[in-house]
Amino acid sequence: MRIEKNTVVSLHYKMIDPEGKILEETEIPISYLHGGFDGIFPTVEEALHEKEIGHTLSLLMEPEEAFGDYDTELMRVEPRSAFPEEVAIGMQFEGGEEGSDDFLIYTVTDVTDDIVVVDGNHPYAGMALRFECTVTAVRPATTEELAHGHVHGPQGHEH
Repeated sequence: MRIEKNTVVSLHYKMIDPEGKILEETEIPISYLHGGFDGIFPTVEEALHEKEIGHTLSLLMEPEEAFGDYDTELMRVEPRSAFPEEVAIGMQFEGGEEGSDDFLIYTVTDVTDDIVVVDGNHPYAGMALRFECTVTAVRPATTEELAHGHVHGPQGHEH
């Protein structure tokens, strides 16, 4: 079966930084709903369109095709008193603008006695990445998956 709009695609992948370090690698295949449902990078989806099981892909993606350019506006310096006592570098917190339903995950990058610096950029923002994958399965999406816009597990709707 070919990868087309409204198919579920399963694949093993790895993302590699410009120095050749593997940033992420799957142990078991991941699945996404193909056809503009935002389940995978659009550049990868386009490259996989009309391919079949067993197809391998190695694609160099610029930052804007992956996790975006680094945005200094997403770095914030907050008062230390706004955080729990045990706050430490690497911890993550959900945050957003007052009155907005949009939330970002902020990562703590520095802690002093008076301030905490948090960064809302994805850890790979600003990086060119190599995305390598192998297609392991392709199947038609179910009516329920299409209605919800994402893949469901073997037992159906599992959010």
